[in-house]
Amino acid sequence: MARRGGLMSEQLKYEIARELGVDQIVASEGWGGVSSKNCGMMVNKAIEIAERSLTQNNSALK
Repeated sequence: MARRGGLMSEQLKYEIARELGVDQIVASEGWGGVSSKNCGMMVNKAIEIAERSLTQNNSALK
């Protein structure tokens, strides 16, 4: 099955990795070295950021 194009920018992924303290793992081992637990935490953080952005955009429209 073909992988879809990334929905998150590389910059955002690296910012989240840095915030969660896994940026050194990414730098030394690549994304494959990040544990599934940490990947899940990154997804949760990305969802939180997206929800916050949507809330701010909706507030601006009112």
